[in-house]
Amino acid sequence: MSETKTRNVLAIAAATVATGVLAYVVYFDYKRRNDAQFRRKLRKEKKRIDKTVAQEQTSSPSGGPVLSSDITPEMLRAALEQVKQEDPPTSTEEKETYFMTQVGMGEQLATQGPTFYLPAAIAFYKALRVYPSPVELIVIYQKTVPEPLFKLIIELTNLDVAARASGYYDHFPPKSMNVEIKPSENGRKVLLVTKDIAAGETIYKEFPVVAVLDADLEPSGRYCSHCFREIVQPAPPSSWQLPEDANPLGSTYCSEKCFTISKAQSTSLLFTQEPPLPAELAPPTSPALDTAGRKLAQDKFVEYIKREKRAAPLLVARFIARQVALETAKLAGKASAKDKVDTEAEAEFAFTDADDGDYLLADHMERLRYLEITPNAEELPLVAAVLEKTLPGLEQFVTDERHSMLIGKMLYNAIGVGSRDDKPESTARPEDIEKTRTSAGTQKQLGSALYTLSSYANHSCAPSAKLTFPKGTTELHVVATKDLKKGDEVSVAYVDVTRRSIPPVEGEEGESEEESVVDARRRRRVELARGWRFACPCARCEEEGKELTSEQKGEEGVEDGKDESKLEDSARKFEEGAQQPSKSQDDVE
Repeated sequence: MSETKTRNVLAIAAATVATGVLAYVVYFDYKRRNDAQFRRKLRKEKKRIDKTVAQEQTSSPSGGPVLSSDITPEMLRAALEQVKQEDPPTSTEEKETYFMTQVGMGEQLATQGPTFYLPAAIAFYKALRVYPSPVELIVIYQKTVPEPLFKLIIELTNLDVAARASGYYDHFPPKSMNVEIKPSENGRKVLLVTKDIAAGETIYKEFPVVAVLDADLEPSGRYCSHCFREIVQPAPPSSWQLPEDANPLGSTYCSEKCFTISKAQSTSLLFTQEPPLPAELAPPTSPALDTAGRKLAQDKFVEYIKREKRAAPLLVARFIARQVALETAKLAGKASAKDKVDTEAEAEFAFTDADDGDYLLADHMERLRYLEITPNAEELPLVAAVLEKTLPGLEQFVTDERHSMLIGKMLYNAIGVGSRDDKPESTARPEDIEKTRTSAGTQKQLGSALYTLSSYANHSCAPSAKLTFPKGTTELHVVATKDLKKGDEVSVAYVDVTRRSIPPVEGEEGESEEESVVDARRRRRVELARGWRFACPCARCEEEGKELTSEQKGEEGVEDGKDESKLEDSARKFEEGAQQPSKSQDDVE
């Protein structure tokens, strides 16, 4: 394997880890530094390791040792499949013991020479699979194990990465959603229906990963801060609102259920002084939390959110907090990969898509397109401070690049929820106003939300489906606007694509007039260019633009074929790698 390929694997692994802010990483490192019993375990495993090594030395397919020169890609794939069939450790204690056993075994086997490099590589790879920071461990392997052995470890990692990449869209979305994701001719992903759908029929339903009420509605008490359900005024006794000192955003909830879910997903970590880790995960020698520093960091972040009145910073913070909540719940044995932190009867499948449970929220987020932007310089330090004061070490996983990318993904993929007519007019420049995907226009929404599957729905000015919220909550129903045949694309409108009614000039008599075709086309294309930075290539735009002059097209402020949205390098490499032919023996040795 070439040095370039090795660096690519490291880059892919690094991006995978960076995508997920995993509490396990912080917890593992924290316990390693504070728990003396943890450090003693390695010595206690010595006898077990010696016994297992002896078994490995006589367990090769041929009945004897496997020579490194005999290793083929097929043998590596078979070894990888065998590893995957093993039941992985689940509890933290089991993972720690398993990790130390496999590393010790790999070291013992490596000392036996090239004859035992394959079983040694398998042992090291098993350890890599349960280690919370694989990039760190790969770097250690590179410095400490013989180069031929390291290449085998990387090859196993590369094969696993390719398998995960190629298998992702086999599991997501679930078959019950009636859609599948496929690449289009221009390289973008498209949603296609997997059966005939009649006009007016709901294609699928989806709950959001994270959601944020508009800034003017959050403290109003009129809508539930979790599900956006309207709360009848005066608020009934069943509504939930915390005391002001424990509720800095002034949030209100329509029920205890929504309050509990919101607290579990993000509110507890971001805006309370509650312990970030369950009692069973906190090391016995853990130092006391800096509650004063944590409160100060939270107050500064809340002040920023209220001043900026933008959804993206809070969407990102809640997204990070939700990942931490999921991982800590799994470690504590309170949740599975199906996100049982949520108690919604519908299971809120938003990102719990894989039938085998292998794919996490990070896997989904990584594949979404984003806008390259430069966030407010004040923002990242505030978010990092909240994370650092809550769970020291967590802040190191929110780099400038990762934070910018998360903001860009929220801005590109967020959907406007609900409808109203009383949203205050923004004083920001049109190009600086946050846009969300909504055919009613961002100015009429209740709030913003990120939906995993619906992020793949491309825009069309003559869409085949519409985004609806019939329950008056954030539960999204995607409804067909025309008859669809199996294999047809599910497209939606990111902006208002109707020809609007123009009222007469104030002070003049007359009836309202309808926008001209040219004006309507210009308006929606300018909005798309400002919000998503692409020139709409749909059939309607193409047809309506045939009679326009170059000067008229120039007034739209967007070039034909322009698309400035991006895909993460790691996701692109995953997909490209999955399409590469099998490596030759020369690549392995």
